[in-house]
Formats: sequence, C-alpha cells, structure tokens
Amino acid sequence: MLSAGAPGAGGSERHGGRFSVLSWEQVQRLDQILGEAVPIHGRGNFPTLSVRPRRIVQVVRSRLEKKGIAVHNVRLNGSAASHVLHQDSGLGYKDLDLIFCVDLKSEDSFQLVKDVVMDCLLDFLPEGVNKDKITPMTLKEAYVQKLVKVCNETDRWSLISLSNNSGKNVELKFVDSLRRQFEFSVDSFQIILDSLLLFRECSENPMSENFHPTVTGESMYGDFGEAMDHLRSRIIATRNPEEIRGGGLLKYCNLLVRGFKPKSEVDMKALQRYMCSRFFIDFSDIGEQQRKLECYLQSHFVGMESKRYDCLMTLHRVVNESTVCLMGHERRQTLNLIAMLAVRVLAEQNIIPTVTNVTCYYQPAPYVSEINFNYYVTHVQPLRPCSHSYPTWLPCN
Repeated sequence: MLSAGAPGAGGSERHGGRFSVLSWEQVQRLDQILGEAVPIHGRGNFPTLSVRPRRIVQVVRSRLEKKGIAVHNVRLNGSAASHVLHQDSGLGYKDLDLIFCVDLKSEDSFQLVKDVVMDCLLDFLPEGVNKDKITPMTLKEAYVQKLVKVCNETDRWSLISLSNNSGKNVELKFVDSLRRQFEFSVDSFQIILDSLLLFRECSENPMSENFHPTVTGESMYGDFGEAMDHLRSRIIATRNPEEIRGGGLLKYCNLLVRGFKPKSEVDMKALQRYMCSRFFIDFSDIGEQQRKLECYLQSHFVGMESKRYDCLMTLHRVVNESTVCLMGHERRQTLNLIAMLAVRVLAEQNIIPTVTNVTCYYQPAPYVSEINFNYYVTHVQPLRPCSHSYPTWLPCN
C-alpha cells in the first residue's frame, strides 16, 4: 500500500487502538536504519561482516520460505523501534531487534531456523574467503554472541544474537508464540517492515513525502497513543507487572537513570516489589546475580559508561526499599554485591570516591560502635557469601 502524503509526526495516532500508521519522518528514519551497514565482528581470524539489516531480513526470509517455514511478517522491535517513532526519546538505541513471525511447531523447525541463519552467514563472508571447510559450528563460534531457545506451553521462540564489539548486536528473534512481548509502554513498539521492504525491492522510483509505502506500528502495551505519550514525556508505565521477568528490574533502573519518571508513585511501589521478587526468582544464586549485572552493565551502557555507577546505586536503593522476599542475610549479600560493583565501576573510570559525589556502603566490624570516623576505600575483595548477621548497612558520612 502506498501513501499519497502522510500527516506530520504522530499525526495518525489514535488513543485506544494498538496500531498506528507511521508519518513520513518516521518512515525516513526507519529506512535509514535498515539501510545502514552494521558490522558483525568475527572472533579470532574471522573477518568482520558488513551487512545492511535490510539485506539480512531479505536473505533469511527467503531461505526460510524455501525450507518450508512460513514467515508471516518481519518487525523491528525494542529501542530501535522507539527511536524511529520518537528520535529524542532519551532511550537511544543499541541492539537492532528483528522479529520473524514464523511457525515453530516441531523441534526440527528450531534446528532448521538455526541452520538457515548459519548458512546466510556463510554467504555474507567476503569474496576470497575459502568457505569449503567452514562448518555451521565454526560460524556459530565466530559470529554468534548468544543463542536462546524457549519452548513451553505459552512461549515458542528462539533468538540468535550476532556479535558486535561496540554492543550494537543484530538480534534475530524467531517467534511462534510469546506471551509477554514488552516490559514497559515505552519499549512496547513493533514496526511491521514488510511494506517498506517490498517497496525497496519493486519500486523504480525513490521514496518521497508524497510517494512512500504505508508502514504500520503496533504497541504491545495495547494503546499506541498512550504509549507514545509516555515515550514523549518519559513516563514509566506498564500492564500486568507480575508477568515481567527478572531483567525488568534492571531495565526499570536504567529508565530512572535516563530521566524517566513513574506514572504513579503508588503503583510503582507495588511494581518495584514485583520486579525485585521476580529478579530473585530468576537469579536466585549470588553468582547468577553477579553475572547478570556485569553482562547488563557491559552491554547497555556503551558510550555511557559514566551512567553505570548511577544505575547501580539506583538499583541498590530499589532493592533496599522494595525487597520483601528474601532472608536478611540474602538481602545484605545482594546489596553487598551491588555496592562492590559500584566501587569497581568508579575504579575503572579512575574516579576517587569522595563523600560529595558518591555514596559508599559497608558492613561495620563487630567492634565498631561509632560511625563518625574517617575511612579509606581499599582494594575491592572478591565477593564471598555473607556469613555474619550484622543488623544493617550504614551510609558513610
């Protein structure tokens, strides 16, 4: 479908409906993202692949359909979709999340999807590379950052994340069914790419304001207009918070650091309790918590390393205020982990902590009864399980 002129940015939004037609300015931003070459970095001696997202979608889709897997549509998801809809959202965008809506009715379908992506990577290798002895396993080790497969009563999907050294991974998600597709309203947008991709393949004329495809966006939050209002005003809101997985707590703290505010303080208190509980369900072991936090900090603050400390201290405050599901020593152990990572972040940035710009937390020795004393921050020791039962954490003043 072609548009003979489009309204201004956001001019076609309707409150109450989950779909909206993108404006010309939004279509331009979308086309730019799909047309920019993205580097996929290889490990070891494997060369860097430079591939446009548009090309990735076309090749993967074509190969899947040849193998008998129907692709109903392809969508742009996550922060990149939010950036297309509102450029000054404050979210930026890191990963390029592409959703292929497919049928995954058997175990063989999951394997076939993986084989197709590996086969496409082989084709993306530059000329002059001897491909004869390169196996799918070799390609996976060289170019795949993460592989995920979920198959249960409510969710059937897989994820293949392609490596990028700057953290801007191309994430290919193949979804048959997925009960929860967003965390907050501002990251609930999905943009259906089919019409724009078809236009680029078939049209001999360039796009213009009066001649471009009609591109539709959908808010999984349910109300596209309301979600757009939240995005413009930097408001944190959600539905059915009990369904948000453990990583939602870190996303919530990230939004707070970026200047987003809760829609309702009362609702957010309940939301924080839900998210803390789910975080400790999904990451019950202190080692799992440390790996999750380190991975999140590494991948979500590329170019914004100075915000890592703020995010950790925000997380410390939320966990301290809202955790009701843990024993006292478990709660202190997690708070100790967060504080340790915060000090490490400062050390990595060569920042000397002072009481004017940093809050440090420590567990006092049993013989300490007076908190008004001078102290020094020394080398951070490796985390060990807390075996003491000191009554509280004390702020260093």
